[in-house]
This record gives sequence, C-alpha cells and structure tokens, in this order.
Amino acid sequence: MNLSLTGKYAVICGSSQGIGLAAAKELALNGASCTLIARNQDALVNAVKQLTTKQGQHHQWITADFSDPVTVEKAIKKIIGERRVEILINNSGGPKGGSILDAPPDAFEKAFRQHLICNQILVQAVVTGMREAGYGRIINIISTSVKTPLPNLGVSNTIRLAVAAWSKTLANEIGQYNITVNNILPGLTETQRLDELVKHTASSINKEPQYVSDQMRDSIPMKRFGKPEEIANMIAFLASPAASYVNGVNIAVDGGRTPAL
Repeated sequence: MNLSLTGKYAVICGSSQGIGLAAAKELALNGASCTLIARNQDALVNAVKQLTTKQGQHHQWITADFSDPVTVEKAIKKIIGERRVEILINNSGGPKGGSILDAPPDAFEKAFRQHLICNQILVQAVVTGMREAGYGRIINIISTSVKTPLPNLGVSNTIRLAVAAWSKTLANEIGQYNITVNNILPGLTETQRLDELVKHTASSINKEPQYVSDQMRDSIPMKRFGKPEEIANMIAFLASPAASYVNGVNIAVDGGRTPAL
C-alpha cells in the first residue's frame, strides 16, 4: 500500500490545534510539505515547529480568518503563487450550539460563509494546479450530523449537510482529472470544540459538565472519545495514492456512535 506523500504539497485549514494540527503532523510524517492556515499567528508558529522535516520538507504558515472570506482568498492566492497544491484539507471550527428555532438568521449566513463559501474559494484556487499535476485530494472535515442530525446543533446540522452536497457535486465534476473529493465525519473527539459543546449542553440542562461528558461517552459503542490523531490517520489515507479510487463519499470516524448506516 502506497501511503507516501513525498514531494506532495498540502494546505491544511484550521491547523493551529485539534484535528487540523493532528492532520498536518500526520501528512508531514508521510512526507508532505505543509502550509498551515488559521487566524492565531502565535499558535501557527508553534504548530509549524511540531512538524517533521526529516524528508526535506518545507513547512510554513499563513494567517486567515474564516469568518472573513476575503482574508482566505488573499491567503490561498499567495500560496498558489509560490507552490502547486496537491492536497487541500478543508477544516474550520463549527457553529455555536443551540436549537434551530432559537438561531438568528445571521447565524446561518455566518456559518455558510465560514464553511461553504471559504471551501469554494479554496477549491477554485487550487484545482487548476491539481489538474496540471494529475493528482488532487480535497478532504472536507464535516460532522456525523451529515448522516443523523445531532441534538442542540441546529445551525451546524444545516450547514454541514450543505457542505456535503457541495462536496458530492464537486466530486462528480472533477473526478475525471484524478482529483478526489471526500468528507470525513468525526464523532465526539477530544478537542476544544468538544469542551465547548459539553459546557453549552451542561448549561442548557442545568447539569454539571462531567455528567454531560459521561453521558456522551456512554453513547459511543467503544465507550471513549476519539483522539485527533485517529481522525488524522484517515485524512492521511485519503490524501495518499492508496486512496486513488475513493471518491465522493462520507466516512464516519466516530467509534460506531452514528446510528445510520
């Protein structure tokens, strides 16, 4: 099985922490040179230092705020002006929790810009280089809510499904150029996002965070939360030559929690 990414260049969004940083580490271990994108410069500087360069890779970072698509467009134009991108990891923090009925209309607009619009900007920038290379991997980190809507995540459920539909449409259009487009659906994973969700849920039902955390953990057949590294392993596989015929699919990495097939 060929998992080598030697000579490949990857752009990883939301990569100063959590799943994004874990993905960057794994891609680098497999030989890719990486550019990390996030809004916190200090965190990015520290993150890049954690990536291996044992295969002669060159890693860098660039700031962009995914709530402002203009900054994302400037960042990716700078990147493709210097390097051809073969791997794009679309990853951005999810919308705040809450019921769909209580969500203000502008919350949907903000989430749409942060996720789908920014994804579109990034893909339009890198796809020409992928076609020229005859190799492209676009991997979107979404949510298991694509298969089954999750309680108390009204805006997120809505936007994640829109991104999944966008992704499938894109996969159908550009698969002929040896560019694959796939979605990873992380379950409950030990990240800052999970901490925020636990606290929000606990507050809404007037329970202690530990109670909510225990309930969530018990809902998983494996009886534990996932680790960012476990999501990163699937990202690295989909980015590799070994996944050359995997295209247009949603892959749940959730310890079996999602009830849908």
